[in-house]
Amino acid sequence: MTLGDVVIIGAGTVGSVLARGLRKAGLAVKLRPLRRGLPKRRVEADLVVLAVRDGEIAQVADRLASADLLGHRRRTVGVVHCAGALGPEVLAPLRAPRVAVAQMHPLLSFADRQAPPQLRGGYVHVTGDRPARRLATQACRALEMKPVTIEGLDLALYHAAAALLANGAVALVGSAQAALETAGADPDLAGAMLAPLLRSVAENVARLGLPAALTGPVRRGDLGAVRAHLARLSAKTPGQVALYQVLTTAQVPLARALAGASNEGPNEGAAEKYDAIAKLLSDSR
Repeated sequence: MTLGDVVIIGAGTVGSVLARGLRKAGLAVKLRPLRRGLPKRRVEADLVVLAVRDGEIAQVADRLASADLLGHRRRTVGVVHCAGALGPEVLAPLRAPRVAVAQMHPLLSFADRQAPPQLRGGYVHVTGDRPARRLATQACRALEMKPVTIEGLDLALYHAAAALLANGAVALVGSAQAALETAGADPDLAGAMLAPLLRSVAENVARLGLPAALTGPVRRGDLGAVRAHLARLSAKTPGQVALYQVLTTAQVPLARALAGASNEGPNEGAAEKYDAIAKLLSDSR
């Protein structure tokens, strides 16, 4: 089963970026905006991608099934959606002797079709009927992405994890920028300064993994620095204290793990330092 023609329904950011990447890989791709309605003729592509909003997937699948628009005369067509929190069963109405369904969720942040994420090296969770999985896997590899299938994956928790990082990181940058502006930086400069910092964190996570990517006062067991941070935030930007407490508390187990795995032997007094930081953060709530 070799992937040839691809039809993408939904020309938003995800659909447009995938279409561009697959065309660059040499595949024949038709991109159809949902606002134009469903195709007028029967779709006989090898792979059909529903790159529409999560809440529209079931409706589009029902309409495609009712209109009997999918299915190839000679081989199985794979139909996939790109939602993270929905499994392949949302496409169940489309299942037929020559139609298989799957989930194909790229674990990347798609903010703007004119500034797409780098697809190469990104992971894609693929699950569903075997023929559709095979076709989706070929599409992922054409994009130089890494398809994975995690059996029994809790999709709601998986999606929450993705949102915690992708969306939470943006909110965190906004909070850090506000603090930096309060400290005296020009707003444009503050935003520009933070982007390379965030990029360096991502690079450290990619190269070193966890907990080794952790840096800063908690890793060093610097109680005085954490106390100074809390005091200044309380005085200048009190609305950010709770966020600092939560995120700094989450660093303590990573710092403990780092101390325990150190090649330089046990860090004398490390446990007491981390205990003190954890107590300070708990008492300040």
